[in-house]
Amino acid sequence: MAGTKVLRSLLHELRQASPNGCIKDSLAARYILAQYKKFATTEQQFCKARNEATFLGQTYLTYLASQRQYVELYKEYHGRGERSVRDTADLVGFKLPSDPK
Repeated sequence: MAGTKVLRSLLHELRQASPNGCIKDSLAARYILAQYKKFATTEQQFCKARNEATFLGQTYLTYLASQRQYVELYKEYHGRGERSVRDTADLVGFKLPSDPK
């Protein structure tokens, strides 16, 4: 991924993780933007740390996406007490036989 694409994806994941969806005052967003500005390169400049910064950004992106997916799965499958047989069958993808009485 290019550096700009990683940055946009990171900010998107931070927006997803934010309770109100706004990252304007977020310390994490400020830090990430500052790091990207710090390691920005031009045509006249060679920077070995650029690849390291991109790798670190991709690592943060993977962590944030994994955390978001974990929370979604936890909310969906976490035990909420006793479930009916129909709810359990729907949860695992089974269909109950119809009982014509």
